[in-house]
Amino acid sequence: MIHVFAFYLFAVITIASAVTTITARNPVHSVLWLILAFFNAAGLMVLTGAEFIAMLLVIVYVGAVAVLFLFVVMMLDIDFAELRAGFVRNFPLGLLVAIVLLAEMVLGIGAYRAGAMDLGSPDGTAATPAGASNIEAIGGLLYSRYLFLFEAAGIILLVAMIGAIVLTHRQRSDTRGQKISKQIMRRPDEATVNVKPEVGKGVQL
Repeated sequence: MIHVFAFYLFAVITIASAVTTITARNPVHSVLWLILAFFNAAGLMVLTGAEFIAMLLVIVYVGAVAVLFLFVVMMLDIDFAELRAGFVRNFPLGLLVAIVLLAEMVLGIGAYRAGAMDLGSPDGTAATPAGASNIEAIGGLLYSRYLFLFEAAGIILLVAMIGAIVLTHRQRSDTRGQKISKQIMRRPDEATVNVKPEVGKGVQL
């Protein structure tokens, strides 16, 4: 009984927060509602036994992506009047895209119900071993059958990170070079100077 109650609770909060994410006028509030939707989606994943997916939702989406969006939105000086004007200007294009996506969903559901797609049936080879958790099963598959693809994905992400660093790195000629050894050898009496300025005369540099 508690599983059914938890499912409906997480499902209702997820749908409500997702709708509020779209309808919220304040971008900061929208991101906060998105974080709530991710948390409740993680709860649904835990109920289905996919705790690895739940961890990914909390760590990756909430801990990195959503928080990054929140900081970006809070630091940017957003002109809400211009934002609304852009929404009105691009509304026909957005409506067209929404209609196309809806037509694709209806077509896919219709084809699935008509039996036109053969999705196959599980043969039991990827089933979770007895006594092992979902995370252990995924780890066993990643580091055995899909080891090469896993390592290739890591190399691609590493190359992308290095490329982003190289593209954004700029060598400035107007700054003074930093000498670590000189900074380490500096004594406290050389770093700070105690002065006692007289009243009304200020500090002489």
